[in-house]
Amino acid sequence: MDNNVPNQPVMESVRTLLAGAIDYAGLFPPSQLSMPEAVINYATYRNSNYKWMLGRFVVGIGRLGEFYECARDFISRDAATAWRVSVVTADNPFEAIRQVEDFNAANGPGIVCDTLEIKAMTAYEIESVSTTLPFGVQAFFEIAPVEGYTDLIAATAAAGQCAKIRTGGVTADAFPRSETIVRFVESCVAAGVPFKATAGLHHPIRCFRPLTYEANSAKGTMHGFLNLFLMTGFAIESYRRSFLESVMEEEFEEVFEFEPTDVKWRNEFALSLHQIERLRRDGIRSFGSCSFDEPIADLQALGML
Repeated sequence: MDNNVPNQPVMESVRTLLAGAIDYAGLFPPSQLSMPEAVINYATYRNSNYKWMLGRFVVGIGRLGEFYECARDFISRDAATAWRVSVVTADNPFEAIRQVEDFNAANGPGIVCDTLEIKAMTAYEIESVSTTLPFGVQAFFEIAPVEGYTDLIAATAAAGQCAKIRTGGVTADAFPRSETIVRFVESCVAAGVPFKATAGLHHPIRCFRPLTYEANSAKGTMHGFLNLFLMTGFAIESYRRSFLESVMEEEFEEVFEFEPTDVKWRNEFALSLHQIERLRRDGIRSFGSCSFDEPIADLQALGML
């Protein structure tokens, strides 16, 4: 697959839906690349014809220094072309915030950590962490969709921050049910909390595929990122839950129709450009993927790119 040769002009509806949508997490499973490999990949993607789809580089807080050493030769001092970085924190988010603040002060403006991904445990932690965030840094609190999680979403809303949901992994049991994801999205929409998703969203449409890149990988049903994005749009437009679950579980690519000014599902349910803009602004901001090539190749095969 060649990232530099688009098959056709990209429709405005596709660009609006997927602009900056893929946060590159090549350091994480199942790809789990070395730092030099992941950095070179990201630099290459930033110069490809599909750079408009590329979001942030995702790195763990413990590897921030290693990341800079590998990336420094690719980075200019121009804020207009800055590398944007999302940092996954460890057990001490307050220490991570201090490290990110020091990193930005030392290495900006050509590179900036403007997002923190933090595993949330309590509403108090969300409130406390949010009050210590540096200017220009947004937190995405990873919230497990278990009993009481709506309280954490409410705390995230009160703090003016964002949420994060884990949508898969390297084993079949790591993938939440469609109903669980729908309820999470509905809760975020009701609270006015934008969110991101991570893990397992390698393919546009729900499918049964190998869960890793190993030759003997187990297989399982993987959620599709187009399913998730469109379901979020319909959730914002107050479609009923059973409808949203049907969108999440759709496996036939031909029922997703993209036109220049809208996208349709099953030929009658449509989201306009305005509604697509809203779902990206107020709903799903991005999704983390350990591969940028794989989503691009699938979208090309669907005729969307």
